[in-house]
Amino acid sequence: MAFDPQQPFLRAAGLDNGLSLKALRGPGYRRLFRNVLVSAATAPTPVQRVRGALALHVTDAWASHASAARVKAAPIPTIADEHVSVRHQKLRRHHRGVRCHVGDPQGVVVEHGMRVSGDVQMFIELSGQLTLVDLVVVGDWLARRRGVTPEQLVRACGRSRHKDCRKALVAARYVRSGVDSPMETRLRMLMVLAGLPEPEINLKIRAEDGEVIRMYDLSYPAVRVAVEYNGKLHVEVIENWEEDLERRADMDDDDWRLVVVVSSGIFKDPLRTLRRVHRVLLARGLPGVPLRLLDDWRPHFPGFADAA
Repeated sequence: MAFDPQQPFLRAAGLDNGLSLKALRGPGYRRLFRNVLVSAATAPTPVQRVRGALALHVTDAWASHASAARVKAAPIPTIADEHVSVRHQKLRRHHRGVRCHVGDPQGVVVEHGMRVSGDVQMFIELSGQLTLVDLVVVGDWLARRRGVTPEQLVRACGRSRHKDCRKALVAARYVRSGVDSPMETRLRMLMVLAGLPEPEINLKIRAEDGEVIRMYDLSYPAVRVAVEYNGKLHVEVIENWEEDLERRADMDDDDWRLVVVVSSGIFKDPLRTLRRVHRVLLARGLPGVPLRLLDDWRPHFPGFADAA
C-alpha cells in the first residue's frame, strides 16, 4: 500500500519513505504510541488510535475488547488502553498503552477497513472489562443497533470457552430487544436488581382505530404505571416540553401513573428512585412486588454503603 501519513504509521516506515527524524519529531506529526505516528493535521479520534495499536502488530491481528467497541461506536465507559488480539501466543507483542490477547480469529469481521472482533465475540470479551450493568448496556445496544438477538447472545455465551464466559452469560440473560438508550437500560437494571418485577419495554397505547397514541419506555400495564427516563432534551427543547405536558394530561385521563426519573436518580440517588417506584407499584397492587427491596443493585450503582 502507498505510504499515507494521514493514517497511523510506524516510525521506520516514515524514514523509509523519505521523512527525516527531525521532521518526525517536529510539530507536523503526533505520536500515538512509541514508534507510531500520524500527521498532526488529522483530527484525533478513537478509531485513529485503534489503527495505531494495530500498526504495532502482525497484519492478521485484530482490534478486540474495548477497541472493537470503539470502532463500532458501542456505548462503553472510558477504558484507557487499546486491545489487540492475535491467533497465537508467539505473536503477542508488549507495548505501553496496548494490551495484546490471544483469541480465535473465526469471529473476526472487517469494519472501517480494520479487522475487529464480531459483535457477539466482542460482547464476550468485554465481560472481563465491564461491570454487569455496563455490559447489559452494550447487549441492549447490540440488539437495537446491530441486529443481535438476546437469544443469540445467550447461546453464544453458553457455548463459549472464553475465561469470562460465565460473566457474559449472566449479562446476556438480562439483554432485551427494543431498548432505546443506555439510560433506559440502567433504569431497568436498577429496578430488576432491586427485586421489582421486570417492566415491559416500549409498550404502545393505541386508539380505537389502531393508531399509536403513546409509547412508554418501561411500564407495568396491568396496573397502568409507566417509568421513564427524561434527559435534558425534554426540558431544554420547548416542543418536547409541550408534548410531555400534553402526554401527561392524556395519561391522567386514562388513569396512568407516570414516574419520571432524571440522571441524578440513577447516578446520585438511585435508592430514592427505587423507593418512588416501589411505593407506586405497592399502592397500585401489582402482583409480585416484594415488601422489601433487595440489595443486589447496590454493588452496581452509587450508594453501596448507604443503609437500606
